[in-house]
Parts: sequence; structure tokens; C-alpha cells
Amino acid sequence: MGFSAADLEAIWLTLRLAAIVTLLLLLIGTPIAWWLCRTRCRWKGVISAVIALPLVLPPTVLGFYLLLAMGPNGPVGQLTQALGLGTLPFTFWGLVVASVFYSLPFVVQPIQNALEAVGERPLEVAATLGASPRDTFFNVVLPLARPGFVTAAILGFTHTLGEFGVVLMIGGNIPGATRVISVQIYDHVEAMDYAQAHWLAATMVLFSFAVLALLYSRKRPLVLK
Repeated sequence: MGFSAADLEAIWLTLRLAAIVTLLLLLIGTPIAWWLCRTRCRWKGVISAVIALPLVLPPTVLGFYLLLAMGPNGPVGQLTQALGLGTLPFTFWGLVVASVFYSLPFVVQPIQNALEAVGERPLEVAATLGASPRDTFFNVVLPLARPGFVTAAILGFTHTLGEFGVVLMIGGNIPGATRVISVQIYDHVEAMDYAQAHWLAATMVLFSFAVLALLYSRKRPLVLK
């Protein structure tokens, strides 16, 4: 027993999706986390709640509204069509957009925790030495908050690997384009091919366990609040 060609195709697609989404989440989540830990805006709580919504919403609910927004009659869909890009649902890049929204809190919160743990003192010292805000952020804040970024990257990557509801709503089940590992397992179960489903599922369990064991073996893991 081993992986079929369709399994390998789904694994490659899922790894590619998780890698792209993790990179985008780090680029998007870092300024959001920095703003949240520095701002005194009265809307901070509301914005934090919006970012954290995927933690409590059923994935199908989020997927449904993303499907409406990115569909031909939605605002995002009309914009992408006007730009000559077509619509995003049932495409790989539609999965990327949906996954970024779904995994955003798993990246923003660890980074925010790490940035808040840095405290004000290193920033004040850097300012007295004449460092610019940019130099302070890249040469002082980022090195001190590095464990939080590592945690955020791991959580974002592994969470994207295990998505099902959102990717099924947005991507459907198109071989080579949107059929990720979770959907492939579902297909095996529907076909009553439990042996193949078990092979894929057990691989996911072992991989996820190894990643989380590595994460929690750190001295001070920065996880979600």
C-alpha cells in the first residue's frame, strides 16, 4: 500500500498552498500585529475580534461568504473580472485567498504576543542611540520577537494543511487545481476505500504531531491566547 498518483498530486498541491499562504500571512500579519500591539485606537477591540472570527466561525460559514464576495456578482468578483482575471472561486488562487482569511488569527496572535513581550525598554534604548523607527523594528524588535514568528509560521502552515470546509466551499474538488489532501481523504471515504484514506490520514496525523511536538518542545512556546 502506498500513495496513488492522485494522492501525490493532492499532497504537492497542499504543500504548495500552505507555503504560499504562510508567506503571505507573515507579510500581512506582521504589520497588523505591530499595529495592534502599539495602537491606542478605540476600535482595537473590534478589529481584533474581526481578525479572530475564523477561530469560532464554522469554516463553511466563512467559505460561504467568501464564495459570495469572490463570485461573479460579489464585489471582489466584479473587481477581478474588470481586471481581466476572471473569478477566483474554483481556482488555486481562490484557495490562497480563502486560506489567508481562515488562517490569519493563527499567525497574527502569536506575532502580537511576541511583539508585546518585547516591551518598551528596548525601543527606548534604541531611540536614545539615534536609531530610526525602521532600524529599531528590523534590528531590535524582530530579533527579540523571532520565537513568535517561528510559532506563527508553523501554526499558519499546519493549519492550512488541515483545512477542509473552506477549501471545499471555495475550491470544490478539481484534480490538480483545488483537490487538497483533506478533500482527497474525503473522496477515498466516499468511495469506501478506507485503506487508502487511512494511509493519507495517518500520514497527516504523524506529520502534524511531529510539528506540534517540535513547537511545544520549545522553552517558551508562544501560542494563541
